[in-house]
Amino acid sequence: MPVLTRLIPSPVVVDIRPGALDDLANVLADERISHSGKLAVAVSDGSGARLRERLAPSLPGATWYEVDGGTLDDAVRLAGDMKAGHYDALVGLGGGKIIDCAKFAAARVGLPLVAVPTNLAHDGLCSPVATLDNDAGRGSYGVPNPIAVVIDLDVIREAPARFVRAGIGDAVSNISAIADWELANRVNGEKIDGLAAAMARQAGEAVLRHPGGIGDNDFLQVLAEALVLSGIAMSVSGDSRPSSGACHEINHAFDLLFPKRAAAHGEQCGLGAAFAMYLRGAHEQSAYMARVLRRHGLPVLPEEIGFTVDEFVQAVEFAPQTRPGRYTILEHLDLKTDQIKDTYADYVKAIGS
Repeated sequence: MPVLTRLIPSPVVVDIRPGALDDLANVLADERISHSGKLAVAVSDGSGARLRERLAPSLPGATWYEVDGGTLDDAVRLAGDMKAGHYDALVGLGGGKIIDCAKFAAARVGLPLVAVPTNLAHDGLCSPVATLDNDAGRGSYGVPNPIAVVIDLDVIREAPARFVRAGIGDAVSNISAIADWELANRVNGEKIDGLAAAMARQAGEAVLRHPGGIGDNDFLQVLAEALVLSGIAMSVSGDSRPSSGACHEINHAFDLLFPKRAAAHGEQCGLGAAFAMYLRGAHEQSAYMARVLRRHGLPVLPEEIGFTVDEFVQAVEFAPQTRPGRYTILEHLDLKTDQIKDTYADYVKAIGS
């Protein structure tokens, strides 16, 4: 009988703990990612730049590149600047925009990427996707997983609380995304990757059920691990299905319809997940999810992120257009404007004020 195995694309190193940043050079050397210490380091002019002075003495062979933002042009420019460097690896040090730019640039020049996030705003820190702004709005680009992920919980604690809260919303939304995947399987026969689904679901449940808050290292450890597992789950399945359903369609609708007013990705995904759970009839689960999101200071109503009810209804109605071919509870119900308004009113009553 043949022995069947699955090779899972995942980082060689996942180091999540207080003080992890101080051991970055040793980790890269010990894991043979960079013996020579010849590294390219991409930083923002914000959190990454502030850490440069601290890290530079331990990375004497590094060349530092300051990245302006999170656009496709920024990523292409970074790749062009690094071409002649003959580096062992690229380190992306900063928030989500810098990590995504570094992912794309590393893939373009054929370098392994070391992701060193300075906040936990979303699950992109270990996913095989780089989300970058382009001339048409925003695009998602397939890239290899990071070869290493180093998350210093002391650094994470210094990040604005809103960014950490956004990561909670993104992780918890996995639960809604998996429910949408299962719906697509029942209705359309779409194949579910059981391993990817299990990883993403358990990541979401671990954050949802944890009694701690963003000031606790134990909770931050669980959240960071959940976001890493979500990224690996996407690699396992070969797409974003394990972590992206109606919740993310609603998020993308906000981004496209109201680009100058959109809230943080995870804030919008958490709100979208709570509403999507209500849409599918899981009223108690929706109310519980809303209570947990509220406990962490996350929005569960559109006015809490600056949108009117009519704007939220518009976003929900437009949401299926953001992911053509993806089947979620939104496509399944195909609700019209008045139906969405009525359901939203019921949702508000169900979750309480």
